[in-house]
Amino acid sequence: MKILHVITSLQLGGAERLMVDLLPRLRDKGHKVELAVFDGRETPLFAPLEQAGITIHRLATGRNVYDPRNIFALARLLRHGHYDIVHTHNTACQLFAPFARTLSGQKTRLFTTEHNTTNRRRGNTVLRPVDRWMYARYSRIICISEQTQMNLEQHIGKQSKTSVVHNGIDVARFTKPIKDITGQTQFQIVMIAGFRPQKDQDTLLRAVAQLPETYRLRLVGDGARRAELESLAQTLGITARVDFAGVRSDIPDVLAEADVVVLSSHYEGLSLASVEGMASGRPFIASDVEGLHEVVGGFGLLFPHGDAIALAGTILEITKSPAYYHEVATRCQTRAAEYDISRMVEGYDKLYAQ
Repeated sequence: MKILHVITSLQLGGAERLMVDLLPRLRDKGHKVELAVFDGRETPLFAPLEQAGITIHRLATGRNVYDPRNIFALARLLRHGHYDIVHTHNTACQLFAPFARTLSGQKTRLFTTEHNTTNRRRGNTVLRPVDRWMYARYSRIICISEQTQMNLEQHIGKQSKTSVVHNGIDVARFTKPIKDITGQTQFQIVMIAGFRPQKDQDTLLRAVAQLPETYRLRLVGDGARRAELESLAQTLGITARVDFAGVRSDIPDVLAEADVVVLSSHYEGLSLASVEGMASGRPFIASDVEGLHEVVGGFGLLFPHGDAIALAGTILEITKSPAYYHEVATRCQTRAAEYDISRMVEGYDKLYAQ
């Protein structure tokens, strides 16, 4: 089949990084796979896709992803591409693809992946009819977890077209030996996430302010809230202990340098960052929220949403006991193995065939 995946950008994010692992493997299944990007500004994720031989169509550069001109650019691509399936990710793509298909005159089947358990627009009852119209245009809606499917169907009604396929990672690429911290007094905490409202770096910064000065924090990512978070670090008096590392393409190496991996968030779908963190051979600590509770609970460690004092206590507890540290890290790696990318590829391939 000829399949076009469509995404808003290739900035740092779970869905965006997923393209790097997923698309070449789908091609290896015998499909002709291409990628369309609404905002084609260069990022570190372009190179590995291009090196793997994936054709990338940059519909615009620097343009707002909700700019209606993206509809016409996508329609032109569909008209000339003659794709069997167009598979969208992220809201702007989900909304614009049905319009683009109509304008193109093609009978391409539309697939989409729902990457989060919730989003900001679901709280707006005015937008619910828009969502119902949008999702009705799709042949298949792939939800990345059971909770994601449940929440979506509560929002738009029960759907026979929804399926659950868990997101996955190349587990072998992230798996490292479990670190021995015996006698260690200095620790590096790492969180990898975009600086956007969904994420809660604020709570982690406040937790670090509660910890001894021998605990340092590396925040990997970038986004609209960077200045706000830098200001908070300054207010808390921990600027010297916080490294705003920006976007990194060497995530396995970043995780290997960490002692503890944290994901503080307000909500998630099935966070690839959490699976990567659990695979790394380091204890993984996450907010006890939808999308993280289901994946991390019973394996990594959970702290109450937004509770900086509890998070600081959890970090201290795990780093003061090498035996406990090793036990949690081992459980995390066991859990991560269940989310290998190979399972996801098989799930997508089966749905495409249907």
